[in-house]
Amino acid sequence: MKKLFDDLSYTVSRETTKQYSTSFSLGIMALSPKLRNPIYAVYGYVRLADEIVDSFHDYDKQKLLSRYKEETFQALEDKISLNPILQAFQETVHQYRIDYSLIHQFLKSMEMDLQKIDYNSDLYKEYIVGSAEVVGLMCLHIFTEGNATEFERLKPYAMILGSAFQKVNFLRDMKDDYQILGRCYFPNVDISYFDNTVKSHIEKEIEEEFKTALEGIKKLPGSARFGVYLAFRYYISLFRKIKKTSASKIINQRIRISNGKKLSLMMSSYVQYKTSLL
Repeated sequence: MKKLFDDLSYTVSRETTKQYSTSFSLGIMALSPKLRNPIYAVYGYVRLADEIVDSFHDYDKQKLLSRYKEETFQALEDKISLNPILQAFQETVHQYRIDYSLIHQFLKSMEMDLQKIDYNSDLYKEYIVGSAEVVGLMCLHIFTEGNATEFERLKPYAMILGSAFQKVNFLRDMKDDYQILGRCYFPNVDISYFDNTVKSHIEKEIEEEFKTALEGIKKLPGSARFGVYLAFRYYISLFRKIKKTSASKIINQRIRISNGKKLSLMMSSYVQYKTSLL
């Protein structure tokens, strides 16, 4: 009967992904079926931590995050949790031998979000490693299915892709990050003086990372390649829209891609994939 609980746990992770991100849901559906549940488990886990620090304003965030951290490692030790999100995650961590250090780094970045930080280059890099790059590495453990050689070969690309995605998120979410949460992640940037020159400098950095990341996507196993490429295409589309938007608008409105556009991207990406353009 435990299988029933395990199935429920992955279902909760899947529904969490669908509720919070149509783009990632589409990308995961493009993965091989055997990879979907563990990727849902990773997304569900990181999403819940992110919600604690970003959304639960009427509660003691530090206390909630500390409890989540404690329950995470208790679940990993016990190899079970009554929290369905943690149950699916711990099972995935054990099945794919995800290094615990990645989880520690992720949670450290979440803890950074509970502080008022003036980001310099070192803290900026540290935050991106923990909030995005290590999540890419968790997924890479799943994509390579325990092949240590393949994991090490693809590791730099997974980190760069995670970094590019996160920097696009920073630009997309500048309004809420600054006006609601009081954050600005870009190092040595004063939002009062955020202009098109500063924005352009950040965009050039992202463009270089996307170029490198695409080479890594081409090297992924076939079971994962299309799904990751689809997420890549979504972020490229979002990035292009951001580039066309002035700095003044970026800090006053959240840039979005419509669901219709996402479906269009999925179809065009599939055509490229099937005609060996990728």
